[in-house]
Formats: sequence, structure tokens, C-alpha cells
Amino acid sequence: MRHFMPVGGVTMHISFPSCMPEYCARDLVLAFAALVGDRPVQCAITAEALEDHFGARSLREDDLLQAFLAHRSQIEQAARRLLDELGARPVLLHSGFFRFCA
Repeated sequence: MRHFMPVGGVTMHISFPSCMPEYCARDLVLAFAALVGDRPVQCAITAEALEDHFGARSLREDDLLQAFLAHRSQIEQAARRLLDELGARPVLLHSGFFRFCA
């Protein structure tokens, strides 16, 4: 579990429930939940990022899920980094984040 210090100076806890991510075919993302304090925050990673950086073999849901599960800790760490910076706001992880920031 990680903490971040928002503007008000109150330490918040960031955690990730062990739920399965949900595939959104319309947006080509896998969505997963974070908790910032006790507030749920939507996170997602693009299919492109899963292919480019985590070995997803195709855009098929099964391939994306397999890549996510194999690299879950790295993906959650990236989401945590953005949550640290943004606070309790939705996070979308693109391929460029992993290319330039990870």
C-alpha cells in the first residue's frame, strides 16, 4: 500500500482490490479499480499498452487479460504513480506512459 499527500496535507492510502479487470470493447481497454482512501477510482489500461509493453498477443479479450494478470503489479504501480500525482481522479494508462515515464 502506498500513500500520497494531497494539497490539504492529509495522507491517503492507495490500494487495488484483487478483482478481475473488465474488458471494454468499445474503448479497447481493460478497466480495474483502485481505492484512494475509501473512495473507488476507475483505472484503465489501453489494449495498445498491453500489446506494446506487456506481451498481449492480440486485441482479443483473453490475450489482454492474460497480459494484464501476468504484469498486474507493474500496471498497478504505474496507476499508483499517476494517482499520486492526480489524486482521486480516473487514470488511463496509454502506451506512451510506459514508453516515456516508466
